[in-house]
Amino acid sequence: MMGSPSKTSCVYLIHSCIESCSAKEKRVGEYILANPAKSVHPSIDELASQIGVSVSTLLRFVKKLGYEGYQEFRIALATETIAPEARIFETSLYPSSDPVGISFTAARSALEMTERLVDEEVLEQVARRVCEAEVFSIFGIGGSGLVAADAVHKFIRSGIHCQTAADYHLQLMMASQASPRDLALVISHTGTNKDTLAIVEELRKRGCEVAAITTYPRSPLARRADYLLLSGAPGASVISEAFSARIAHLAIVDALYIAAMGVLERKGLENMDKMRQAIAGRRL
Repeated sequence: MMGSPSKTSCVYLIHSCIESCSAKEKRVGEYILANPAKSVHPSIDELASQIGVSVSTLLRFVKKLGYEGYQEFRIALATETIAPEARIFETSLYPSSDPVGISFTAARSALEMTERLVDEEVLEQVARRVCEAEVFSIFGIGGSGLVAADAVHKFIRSGIHCQTAADYHLQLMMASQASPRDLALVISHTGTNKDTLAIVEELRKRGCEVAAITTYPRSPLARRADYLLLSGAPGASVISEAFSARIAHLAIVDALYIAAMGVLERKGLENMDKMRQAIAGRRL
């Protein structure tokens, strides 16, 4: 291992250790050196698949460089190989002097990709389970927590018993109280967050079905979900905080809410009227 990875060029570290690597690890290093920018965006599963090695081989190579995990390695590689203006958002395809163009073009692309990816049959299945569930719990860490809060803001007006929490420990406590009569919606752009996956494991331990909204179909979250709702995010990366992915996730939540209201029919409309009457009294 060559010094501290935080102070040493990631590419230099690869060059320095590649000759002492096993054949499979050497394949990883050679691929990354030949495609540094293309190696930043994929999840660990996707990059391993592209290279033709196992996830454990890729992770072993990353740790040989001195990084604690794949995310730390990916951030280091991105910092070194992606232009600063591209790291601000998600892509260098747009002029950096046009913030409106960058934002709206990426949002439109994400929504168009998501419209093609979402399985409407699965969406309808999840909507029915939402309406049948004793408790509908919605989970998200970081930026995905904002999407979870938006989901509760929508579903609570339908009369469905739904809940979320901003604090991770509270989310874990919620998961520990779940039952087979409940449904959980877990939202994560990458589907690789350790805290998110810990929540999923707790839910599964309690026999609670899990629906997932995520961008990566081969992520650990996607593989653990009973229902998978995929989103699209052009050029999304861990560096960019997945701005366009968040917009796509919000759109999926909207679609799920509309589908659930279709299942509830008159009952849902009556509950919405109760909400409107309660709020109307607080307006000037």
